[in-house]
Amino acid sequence: MQSQQPAVIFPDSAQVLYLVVPCYNEEAVLAETTRQLTDKLRGMIEQGLISPLSRILYVNDGSKDNTWGLIRQFYDANPLVLGLSLSRNRGHQNALLAGLMTAKEHADMVISLDADLQDDIGVIDQFVKKYYEGCDVVYGVRSSRKTDTFFKRFTAQSFYKLMSGLGVDVVYNHADYRLMSRRALNELQNFKEVNLFLRGIVPLIGFKSDVVEYERHNRFAGESKYPLKKMLSFAFDGITSFSVKPIRFITTLGIVIFTISIVMLLYFFIVYLCGKTVAGWTSIVVSVWAIGGLQLLAIGIIGEYIGKIYMESKARPKFIIDEFLDDAGKAQTGGDKSCK
Repeated sequence: MQSQQPAVIFPDSAQVLYLVVPCYNEEAVLAETTRQLTDKLRGMIEQGLISPLSRILYVNDGSKDNTWGLIRQFYDANPLVLGLSLSRNRGHQNALLAGLMTAKEHADMVISLDADLQDDIGVIDQFVKKYYEGCDVVYGVRSSRKTDTFFKRFTAQSFYKLMSGLGVDVVYNHADYRLMSRRALNELQNFKEVNLFLRGIVPLIGFKSDVVEYERHNRFAGESKYPLKKMLSFAFDGITSFSVKPIRFITTLGIVIFTISIVMLLYFFIVYLCGKTVAGWTSIVVSVWAIGGLQLLAIGIIGEYIGKIYMESKARPKFIIDEFLDDAGKAQTGGDKSCK
């Protein structure tokens, strides 16, 4: 006989789930995303897995196309859809944080996912069941990278290994597809840094967590919002936001080069005493360029950290909300709805 899986213990009443979906120029995919997410939520509501008060919250990150217009249309026609519009483009991480901080005031649990339908919404049930089992954070982890090109697969795996080697606690093959309870979101709000890297911040919260594996799909429509340049910038932000090892590496490299220079100085002094000196333009030029390049690299890395300190010291709001289309059926204008 097959062993039976332990039954999931549900609370006396189903909990409210919000799906937070950051959007930037997603008009090509938004209609299909709304259809699929609506069907998913309705099915879970009928099963009694989540409350009828559960919603889809779209966050418009200063889109230049008709994304916000479509969100307004879906909000008017679909009782499950809500909309949040930022005053300007603030980047994926800030838009995601804006949605999470707004949703936590209305939901017991929040799942963040991208609008491009690459995250498998079929496993949302598993996220919710893990929550009912007592998990405050549930990470969506890719089971494989078969759909990625060799270059993307290699760079992604190298990134996670590099982050781990630098001492940054990140979940391997996890992006921003995750469930967080209201309790976890309340703690997330206490992290005040301006340079957001949620994949590194969320594990710092602690609390009970688990993972749900899924297959990532191809993008339904539109173009990726993370070209190579943005991916590299995002990776560098993650490294410099959570590790000082690059600066320590420069210190170690400086000590090594200084030691080599002392050894070479002794060597050339001995050669000079033996009368075997030779002209060496090549070695001189190479040495000058090598040391000069190293110095510029060191200054650049140190400058990156100083720049982050500069931005943190300003304590500017991470986002400003322009409009919130909520359940009351009214568009609320921003005002004090900002997050520092």
